[in-house]
Amino acid sequence: MRPLHFVFSGSRWACWFTRPKPTANTTCPLKVVFLVLASLCAWYSGYLLAELIPDAPLSSAAYSIHSIGERPVLKAPVPKRQKCDHWTPCPSDTYAYRLLSGGGINKYAKICFEDNLLMGEKLGNVARGINIAIVNYPKTDLHPPIDNSGPMTKFIQSAPPKSLLFMVTYDDGSTRLNNDAKNAIEKLGSKEIRNMKFRSSWVFLAAEGFELPSEIQREKINHSDTKNNRYSGWPAEIQIEGCIPKEPS
Repeated sequence: MRPLHFVFSGSRWACWFTRPKPTANTTCPLKVVFLVLASLCAWYSGYLLAELIPDAPLSSAAYSIHSIGERPVLKAPVPKRQKCDHWTPCPSDTYAYRLLSGGGINKYAKICFEDNLLMGEKLGNVARGINIAIVNYPKTDLHPPIDNSGPMTKFIQSAPPKSLLFMVTYDDGSTRLNNDAKNAIEKLGSKEIRNMKFRSSWVFLAAEGFELPSEIQREKINHSDTKNNRYSGWPAEIQIEGCIPKEPS
């Protein structure tokens, strides 16, 4: 209860209540309560802030703030690899093929059919001369080059009906090529076999017992020229690729 004070002033008495002055005993508990509440509020605010901010380094956060307003960068999807490294896929009713001649002494020739590497550096079955693969799908026969054209001629003539013949050169395929071999290759439809020169790059696709579609590129040649050679003593490699119908006409 507040104390009551009486004061006599002249002929009158006056009275009023007075508020007691706070003491150390009353203010200390209030300060403690205030500090506890302030600490709880600060802790809870920090907890909420930590939950709202994602776990990312400051550099990432700064980059995100910096990138606001920039135009988004659209990344194109990685193109799907096609059979024999074609740029576009072959129709489902065709076979994919790719022929690559050698280029120089360190660029080996390659023959790919339906995404199967028939001849290449990885297989270790490429040699100097004309490399030949006969495909009577799914069977494949390979003929590595040898010095004598006789066995190569017999190998070409032994191709079964409805088979494909793939030929590519590595280094030089003309020096030991005799007339019988040229006749056998010419009979398959080659227009360039008799034009082949020393170290010419040459690729050829042929069919035995059926005709290939007219739009298919079957042959390509690149002669050695000291002024225009890509490699020292050798012309640039050449290639042909395409899609062959599965049902021979």
